[in-house]
Amino acid sequence: MRHRIKGKKLGRPTEHRLLMLRNLVTDLMEHGRVITTVARAKELRRLADKTITKAKQENKVKAIREVLQIVTKKDIAYKVVNEIAPKYKNREGGYTRLLHYHFRKGDAAPTAIVMLVEEKGEKESSKESE
Repeated sequence: MRHRIKGKKLGRPTEHRLLMLRNLVTDLMEHGRVITTVARAKELRRLADKTITKAKQENKVKAIREVLQIVTKKDIAYKVVNEIAPKYKNREGGYTRLLHYHFRKGDAAPTAIVMLVEEKGEKESSKESE
């Protein structure tokens, strides 16, 4: 029985699974969107939201150290703390969006796109600047 056990195993040993999710979070923060399987995407959302929440704290040094425990690249950790987290300062959670995409060609696995949510004011200001 899986009482009180959070998260999926994704058919991998613990170390492999954690590093795979950390790499997915790093890629999401670097590129703004990632295409992966639905099961991985659901786990990725949990970890990405926790990362952005950690990055939102006032103490920048502590925030960078906590983000570096998840993100695998130092320059991306700085980007999360200095650029991505301030965009969501008025948002309590739900920083990512999951869109079901299509089926992968090789094994017909359902895929999904995970992307960072844009704030309402951000879209309007980018339209005005064009």
